[in-house]
Amino acid sequence: MSIPAQTTPRGPLVAIGGAEDKTSESEILRRVLLLSKKEAPIVGVITTASSVPDDVFGAYREVFSNLGASEVLDIRIRERSDAASDQFVEMIRNSDIVFISGGDQMRLTYVLGGSPAMETIRAGHQSGTVIAGTSAGAACQSQTMVYGGPADDSLRKGAVQMTAGFGLVEGIIIDTHFLERGRFSRLMEVGATNPEYLGVGLGEDAAVLFEGDVMRAFGPGHVIIVDSSQISGSNVSDLSDGEAVTVHNIIMHALVDGYGFNLTNRRVLGPEELRAEGLEHWIANS
Repeated sequence: MSIPAQTTPRGPLVAIGGAEDKTSESEILRRVLLLSKKEAPIVGVITTASSVPDDVFGAYREVFSNLGASEVLDIRIRERSDAASDQFVEMIRNSDIVFISGGDQMRLTYVLGGSPAMETIRAGHQSGTVIAGTSAGAACQSQTMVYGGPADDSLRKGAVQMTAGFGLVEGIIIDTHFLERGRFSRLMEVGATNPEYLGVGLGEDAAVLFEGDVMRAFGPGHVIIVDSSQISGSNVSDLSDGEAVTVHNIIMHALVDGYGFNLTNRRVLGPEELRAEGLEHWIANS
């Protein structure tokens, strides 16, 4: 039986596949701001994963300011001591939107895991704060995250490296830059060894909104669903690490803006069905 994917009940959770447009329409980031339901929200940008935090923060400060944010906070958490800082905890608490940049997701989990900053992010999410992340900042959102494995030859036992993520969404494995870096075999190997997990492959300039048991795709790119819950056979249990895996009857879907997926019954939702759900107006009217 597959694990029912679910999020905490209140704040919107957005995962972006990376390389989102910041210069012209900024479609995805514009919609992230709309989710706060505030005319001029405060955006806190966490650049922990990045090796060039000055450049990354500067780019997001410019785009979010241009889109109407009243303030863009530089939550410069670089070390575990920073994640316990009252100053940074208060900045997170004051943010209407917490945005986690890309980079190295292992830095995110190492620096933020078990910290006051992470607990404040979780508490804010429960009380309605928008949590959004791109690339590494998206991959870390799931309870179990992918952090390594070759794109071109991952359909081998043990090729994909996984560890604990932030646990903001359960029952899902998120992979980013999915189409552009050819990462299909990574989620197929995950599915062969963990068929209860739903694989969500986010293309660049593509995003999903998790809301209850519905996942909504938005942005110009593609969202690929890899559903291994119905696999009918695999040799993975008979292999040694590094040997080639066969797996049968994996179900895949490609979603674009306006489509969604029911995480409980694993069914694609079309635009008409989504319009009957709670937050579809923010997509239709943005």
